[in-house]
Amino acid sequence: MLEDRFGLPLSTSSAVAVEAYVTAMDLLLSANLGAGALLDEAIAQDKDFALAHAAQARLKQMEAQGEQAKSWADRAVRLMPGLTPRERGHIEITSLAVEGRGAEAYRLIEEHVSTYPRDALPLSFALGVYGLLGFSGRPDHHRAQRELLESIAPDWGDDWWFRTYLGWSNIETGDCANGLKMVESALADNPLNGHAAHAYGHGFYEIGDVSAGVNFLVEWLPTHDNRSPLHCHLSWHHALFELERGNADGAAAIYDKSIRPAAAHSVPMFTLVDCAAFLWRGVIFGHPPPDSDTRETANYALTHFPHAGQAFVNLHTALALAAAGDEDELAAHLEEVRQLVAEGRQPPGQVIETVCAGIAAFARRDFDDAVGLLVKARGEIERIGGSHAQLDVVTDTLIVACLRAGRRDEAEQEMLSRSRRRAKHLDAAWLERLVSAH
Repeated sequence: MLEDRFGLPLSTSSAVAVEAYVTAMDLLLSANLGAGALLDEAIAQDKDFALAHAAQARLKQMEAQGEQAKSWADRAVRLMPGLTPRERGHIEITSLAVEGRGAEAYRLIEEHVSTYPRDALPLSFALGVYGLLGFSGRPDHHRAQRELLESIAPDWGDDWWFRTYLGWSNIETGDCANGLKMVESALADNPLNGHAAHAYGHGFYEIGDVSAGVNFLVEWLPTHDNRSPLHCHLSWHHALFELERGNADGAAAIYDKSIRPAAAHSVPMFTLVDCAAFLWRGVIFGHPPPDSDTRETANYALTHFPHAGQAFVNLHTALALAAAGDEDELAAHLEEVRQLVAEGRQPPGQVIETVCAGIAAFARRDFDDAVGLLVKARGEIERIGGSHAQLDVVTDTLIVACLRAGRRDEAEQEMLSRSRRRAKHLDAAWLERLVSAH
């Protein structure tokens, strides 16, 4: 039988279809454009090539085209009879994941990779910031990703895709030195690997090397198509670095060019998260963005996410509405989040309601209440999902709330608690800039 790049047999007799599929998978797994057309070509060569249909389902899911993703997954399921056990498991996981049955999909992934550790696409559903583990509500989701990957690492060798995620999981669990080495080697093997560039930026953030992070992104981003899935988010990292080294004007210019809703090419969730997190930092750091910017993002949130839903999105909807000063919509959003929590429909549980309430308290300038709520949530915020860098916006809000409430000692303790563990650039000098801004 013909094989994919990972040495796994494929149920097709068309070498041309396999070549297109393998190239498409590398583009998909590295966050580059062009996979869809190649998968179309593979299917044109062999209409019964089931895994090409499954890959289209994964791609459409990543593009936030839910109905198309389900349609492609259904086609793959109909082609399952006669496939190998590995391919059937591959398709079943894909189908469950695109249907939103994440817990079931993850249970099958654990079983599947124990037998087929090099089956990359099913494994990919579990990984990254927005994967099944990241949004599981588990407080240990970073550790769980690392343990999953380490359990199968001997089967992967030096593959650039695998090293990207193993390196990422090392970075997010505190072993930045090893993580950066892994990611750097993954980038050397595939310099266009968007996920590796993302992990590399995170590594510099975690060790506090802001200059290295800026230098890398300034050099690397022009090589990456601005329509790609990660261009907006990598630009957000660049803007965040600039903001944190005091270059608010430079950060704002990056926002205007590559992040704001009118400029971004990423899916709505990515766009909202990056815009809201950037603008809210401007609000609390003493660099208030123009009302037109905050209104644009608030309207974007209300248009694309008119009701509370996924917890990480709920957090950033709250930030967008708070930044815009939209008290009525923020209150309505918080009430919907409360209802979802009461119904058991938020995997992180109570913490998402508490954090959103803390943001609302800050927005109405009740800083003592904001401190109380955000301190209460502090030990559980990992459950919301996202990276450490993304969740730092909650810690930043707590620190500024302490300052505005006249509780500088507490602000210093929160700052020290974080900078001693990670993100060392968010240190006493950073705190002094906040003090002078207020």
